Amino acid sequence: MTLYMEDEWGVNWPFDAQETARQVCQETLEREHCPYEVQVNLVLTDNGGIRELNRQCRGIDRETDVLSFPNVEFGEEGVFHIDEGREADYFDPDTGELVLGDIMVCVDKVQEQAQNYGHSIRREFAFLVAHSMLHLCGYDHMETEQAKRMEQRQEAILAGLGITRD
Repeated sequence: MTLYMEDEWGVNWPFDAQETARQVCQETLEREHCPYEVQVNLVLTDNGGIRELNRQCRGIDRETDVLSFPNVEFGEEGVFHIDEGREADYFDPDTGELVLGDIMVCVDKVQEQAQNYGHSIRREFAFLVAHSMLHLCGYDHMETEQAKRMEQRQEAILAGLGITRD
């Protein structure tokens, strides 16, 4: 798995953000039985940056904690079936990796929510990456049952890495 991470603000995290994100991405892909080598792009931004992107892409003029931009269209959540006719749309021609999509994490929200929920900044960051990775794997949480499945998977990913609500 290749993770490209861009930190727009140079936040001094109390943990290795790139390594944590890589671990969460890898754990997600393993649990979802992804048969491909994968490429994910992760951008760390602030309230202003994510608000602008949320407004442009979703028509919602407010901050949010994470945005996901899947590159792959899934017929069924977590089922990695790529039609032969779509391979050029989904795979990097230079590396052969499946370009899963982009994740934007708001560093201001990571810090705020970690404090509000009473757990570590690393745990909140890892949770948001896991949440977004599941979106990139075709999951959503618009309906109650979808939300339950997604929440269970998020918790399993974090538990598998030993990232708990400390």
